[in-house]
Amino acid sequence: MDRNVVGYDKLIRIILGVALVALALLVPGAKWAWLGLVPLASAAFGYCPLYQLLRIDYRLHS
Repeated sequence: MDRNVVGYDKLIRIILGVALVALALLVPGAKWAWLGLVPLASAAFGYCPLYQLLRIDYRLHS
């Protein structure tokens, strides 16, 4: 499995993921915000299966 999440893309995923998980913890009715774990996981592993499916490769630009 090659890494396909790098640079600013990784940073944006971390910020978005942390914000959504914080929202899930702070707002009782925002269970959908637990989806913030998805961008956090993709940033942690450096891999996004959707990018591979859509043939998006940002490694050349970072």
